[in-house]
Amino acid sequence: MAAISRSRRPLALAAAVAVALGAGALAVTSASAAEAPLKDYELTWGIKQSYRSYVTGMAAGSFTPAGGATQAADNGAFTFAGGTGTYDSDTHAVRLGFAGSLKIASKLHGFDLTLSDVRFDSGAAEITADVTSGGTTQDDVPLADVTVTRTMTGMETKLTKEAATVLGSASYEGAAGDPLTVVQKTPPTQSPSPTGSPSSSTSPSPTASTSPKPTGSASSTASPSASHTTSPSASASETGAATQGDIADGTLGWGVKQSFRTYVVDGPAKGRITASGGATQASGNGDFTFTEATGTYDTDADTLKAAFKGAVNFKGHEANGSYGLDLTFSGLTVELDGATGELTADVESLGKTSDDVVLAHLAADSSDLKAEDDVISLDDVTAELTKAGAQAFGGFYTEGTVLDPVDLSVALSDDAQLPDGNGDGGSGNGSGTGGSGDSGTTSGTTGGGGTTGSTTGGVTGALASTGSDVPTGALGAAAAVTVAAGAGVVIAVRRRRQA
Repeated sequence: MAAISRSRRPLALAAAVAVALGAGALAVTSASAAEAPLKDYELTWGIKQSYRSYVTGMAAGSFTPAGGATQAADNGAFTFAGGTGTYDSDTHAVRLGFAGSLKIASKLHGFDLTLSDVRFDSGAAEITADVTSGGTTQDDVPLADVTVTRTMTGMETKLTKEAATVLGSASYEGAAGDPLTVVQKTPPTQSPSPTGSPSSSTSPSPTASTSPKPTGSASSTASPSASHTTSPSASASETGAATQGDIADGTLGWGVKQSFRTYVVDGPAKGRITASGGATQASGNGDFTFTEATGTYDTDADTLKAAFKGAVNFKGHEANGSYGLDLTFSGLTVELDGATGELTADVESLGKTSDDVVLAHLAADSSDLKAEDDVISLDDVTAELTKAGAQAFGGFYTEGTVLDPVDLSVALSDDAQLPDGNGDGGSGNGSGTGGSGDSGTTSGTTGGGGTTGSTTGGVTGALASTGSDVPTGALGAAAAVTVAAGAGVVIAVRRRRQA
């Protein structure tokens, strides 16, 4: 493991903490010193869910807690107990150290490291730990920055550059980690220890920040019932288009997942991406455009179903002519009912074909499908991975993962001009437009050498929750081919157009 530079975070929250304390939040006797002792605290943190899935999945590794540390069932988060430390009544900082250690190891992918002496400092807003690897220990390595809250439960974390080194992938730097909770297991019985919240014996006494934890996104909760609350008659009369009928043409812009594209071309996979059969990719390893839409629309009912031509293949981790990653999507279809819908694609895995796999739930900003100049356009439609989509990726993406947004434009008449200026029935011969507006080339390849041929029986296992979260040290080509014998997904191009 590379040497890790030690960099402490500034005391960013002291002023907010002073305001947050409030009357009765802390009882310290007048004779006590500035630092009051704390004990019996627990710290629960999962590092990052996708990293845990990678270790126990593709890497065939294990987590071994010891010395007071435990792990929740089903490869869950880790808890370090026996927390002791101090509360500084001058700076309002909570500083705690916890018992226990966590060994993370994979013989298959060649890593073995141990985290111990885990510490939380609300003043510095960080988690640190001693990291032992290869017989060398680095003390007090900052693993994550923490958005400290008053209750110190469910606090947001952001992985540091040092954590990226520890976990084996530069892509982890700045990535969102699992939420952090620090609670007092057994309330103190006497002062000068901080008192707990009157409403809960498990709430930590020292309050650390006034910043509330943001609530989850509501993008996936849009109600289909709102889709019929507006009248489409004005839209139809203004454009002169019929309110329902067949789609004449259209394009779908979608990047799958930006970090995954980076991982394939510029990351450990050292691979290439090939768009073909009517699909194009924008320059600079950009988004993809799928073309020649067919389907139906109904602006009265605010419904639309459009199938698109083209396929995109991700290939990498080559060893002796075989690939540890060989993934293709084709036959993409978008179906919308008001503000919500689905993105489906054809998937072939290990010789078994699955048609119309629902890859993502879609959520648009508006439930009203309006046509302007005989074109319906939707931009930045939110796409979240489904359970079936996660299975299509071999389980290395989790359900609910946010994918790249979807841009959609469909022509309602033969002479309608799509946003890319193409109104003659598609761009299957190579004039498509990528999601970022840069031109791509049909059957073009980004990264690597040569062009993709037929699939070779390799298995993709190199997928994590953020696309590029798989540790670089664990993904040599030989390891990827070894994994290919037992797990993952092979997806071949299967061109199917909906009549």
